[in-house]
Amino acid sequence: GRRIQLLRGLPATSTVEENSPAGVCIYTFNVTVSPLSSEGVAIHPTIVNSNPLTEAFDIESTGHLVYRVVTTGNPVLDYETMPKRFDLQIFVEDTAGRTDLNTLTVQVADKNEPPVFRGNMAIQTVTIYVFEGTPPERIYQGDAADPENGELKYSPLPASVPFLVLESGTIFSKKEFDYEKDPHCYFLNITVTDTEGLTSTKTVNINIINMNDERPYFTTKQKIYRIQEEQSPGTVVANITAKDPDDADSPSRLFYSIQSSDTYFSINPSTGVLQVTGRIDRDVLPLRLHPNISVIVRVEDSPSGGHASEMEITIIIEDINDNPPECNPSTFRIETNENTTAGTFLLDLRHYCKDIDVDLPNNLFNFIGLSGFGSNNFALESTESGRLVVAESIDLENPANLGVEVYSLTVRVQDIASPSYSSKYPFYTFLIFSYIIYIYIRIKPVNDFFPVFSNLSYKFNVPETTKVGSRIGQVNARDADWPPSVITYSIVAGGGTRDYTNVFWISPTNGDVKILARLDYETTQKHLFTVQASDQEKTATASVTVNVLEVNDEEPVCSPNFYSSQIPVSLAVGTNVNGFRIECQDRDSDPRSFRYIIKEGNVNNHFTFSPSAGSNISRLILASRFDYQNGLDTNWIYKLRVYITDDNLLSGKDKATHLVKTGTVTLSIRVIPDPTTVIATTPGFTVVTKKENLYSDSAWYVPFVITLGSLLLLGLLGYLGLLLATWLRTRCPPAGKAGSAPLINAPGKKKPKKEVALKMMRLNTVFDGEARDPVTGKMYEFNTWSGARRWKKSNEPLQPAPAMQVTSSATDSGGQDTDKAEAPSRKETSEKRKEPTAETKAAARPSAGPSQTLGQDGMKVKKQK
Repeated sequence: GRRIQLLRGLPATSTVEENSPAGVCIYTFNVTVSPLSSEGVAIHPTIVNSNPLTEAFDIESTGHLVYRVVTTGNPVLDYETMPKRFDLQIFVEDTAGRTDLNTLTVQVADKNEPPVFRGNMAIQTVTIYVFEGTPPERIYQGDAADPENGELKYSPLPASVPFLVLESGTIFSKKEFDYEKDPHCYFLNITVTDTEGLTSTKTVNINIINMNDERPYFTTKQKIYRIQEEQSPGTVVANITAKDPDDADSPSRLFYSIQSSDTYFSINPSTGVLQVTGRIDRDVLPLRLHPNISVIVRVEDSPSGGHASEMEITIIIEDINDNPPECNPSTFRIETNENTTAGTFLLDLRHYCKDIDVDLPNNLFNFIGLSGFGSNNFALESTESGRLVVAESIDLENPANLGVEVYSLTVRVQDIASPSYSSKYPFYTFLIFSYIIYIYIRIKPVNDFFPVFSNLSYKFNVPETTKVGSRIGQVNARDADWPPSVITYSIVAGGGTRDYTNVFWISPTNGDVKILARLDYETTQKHLFTVQASDQEKTATASVTVNVLEVNDEEPVCSPNFYSSQIPVSLAVGTNVNGFRIECQDRDSDPRSFRYIIKEGNVNNHFTFSPSAGSNISRLILASRFDYQNGLDTNWIYKLRVYITDDNLLSGKDKATHLVKTGTVTLSIRVIPDPTTVIATTPGFTVVTKKENLYSDSAWYVPFVITLGSLLLLGLLGYLGLLLATWLRTRCPPAGKAGSAPLINAPGKKKPKKEVALKMMRLNTVFDGEARDPVTGKMYEFNTWSGARRWKKSNEPLQPAPAMQVTSSATDSGGQDTDKAEAPSRKETSEKRKEPTAETKAAARPSAGPSQTLGQDGMKVKKQK
């Protein structure tokens, strides 16, 4: 900004004394603003620079545009240590932007100050230590200074103390001090004065240090102490005291210790209290023979060794009744029969108990307090002997004994003397020590009673479809003996059939009766057997009757169950197909209950049964004529799957709730075309029936093992066949290939060719016998002709032998033959047997002339031209 004269009275010079406190005014000036600055000062006067640099000055406003320079006291001005002059540059600015800068020179004036102590005397009260017995000597040198460097003089206050202070400040002791006689502490005031008479005073504390020059001595006169054994650690035995002349007017600084080797006591090194530190047992060696313990106590006036004294004390250990009588063993187990007579001796407790206390009567005891459950049945002959005898005979079956088999008794082995001290057992001072013996007397029961069944006979009604292994009832027997005897159950008679030795099984522990074999109402309606209950010594029997309830569990069985036939294409509607008649049997259903349903293979519904229900005999009827000319029919072979159910007499509601069984019959009907019928494709078929043994799913390992063995056998046979074929090929010429020809000559050809057709049927395995597996106990079925087996299902009846019919025709065709055989596959429900079929083609060998042979499976094979 523009600079003009705003600071009035500056530059100037002013003086201030050293050591001036804060707020002392040094100089006053004012500020004049220009006429253009109507609003006053924008920046008040400020010290912007000082030479040398300091914060000891500040500017304060005292009114309108009047200011003064004052001391801040930070730091306090000191003429001896700080600069003697300060140049303060003061800056000001008005609201018009005009500024001014001027200098105020401040000079510091010297002032006389009192002397000042230096060193330790300047900051604290000096303490001087003087050992007793030290001869007079210099003990301290005072140190003070004058700020103006004037001459100083020292003097003591008061002057009568046994010390000398020279004007130079040196302090001397004037005598040899004795701590036990002289005061232990002196206070000396040291005054220092400058040339103008200003003074300063400090106090010096002089302490006389005590020296260890006296031997301590014991003040305790007692040397024999008596304590009882088994005192708890920390128990005070004696309070040993001593004094040291050096410590007459101060707390004792003596140190106590035990010089003899001792494991029972310790002494407090500061107080001299002798205490018990280890267990003191009067009843064990060496105290059992020598109960006196000698202890040497030493007192010293220095922990590292100094003046010392020793004293021997004797401690006598007194015996107390601190051990209860003990018995080894403390638990006894005795057995006696329930009929043991009163007065019988059982146990002598005196042989097993003792008290290890040393002195009488602490080691005397009695047997008292026979108690416990059943204690009224036993008694002690006397308190001294401890002999336990039977008081009265025990009968376990007597309600008064509550059927208790083991009696728990307690006998208290009690000291005659009572404890004679209260430090360890404060609440049991007037009680008597005792020991508890536990006696368990087991009363061996005698088997007096026979088992008794709750009923003399049992009847169980069981449906014949009940699964093998099911529980059908329970028998129960009781034994009046106490404790109740363990009763085991068994079947001793009956319970078998012609096919099964054991149809029923009884649990030996709880009497549950279960079935082992499938029940059959149609075979046996009632089973009788005898069960036995045994308590290992005595037995009882009861009869059991099992009534088998009839259930529709048999499926219809029809004959034949497989039929194959040929009919001409022109067979009249309503005609009985080749006089085929089916007759069905069901062991648990009415003959009128049958229904006949063709479920599969009846394309265009050409076939039906008459009657379709209400009879066990029915015939297969052609229901509608065939129409191959117009393409309505294309099948020449009809594989009919017929279901025969036994629910014809049931209502719709009963069919949903009752058990319904279904039998199956397989029919194969081949339609023979007329000679004039044009057949686009020569029909031919090959039937191969595969035998397969089926087993229960539960015995999964059986088919697995059989399948694995079969695969290994087939592999071996295939390998041998390959070797045989290789050998034959090397020795025999190859045969010519046979040409194929149509089975039936098409119309219009003049020379019919001879064809050979061979039809073969291999029926499924029929299981006509059953037996029980000796290992698993399960039933299986077998074929008496082939020996094939399978596990028997519980709801599957024995299969009857099927009817078999095989027809064949053959014609010669120039030495080239083609044989084709065909048979229908049979399909059963998932709950019945499975009889899968496979179709394969096999080349038939040519045959010269008509002939009839019997196949390996009992099938007739006809050959004709």
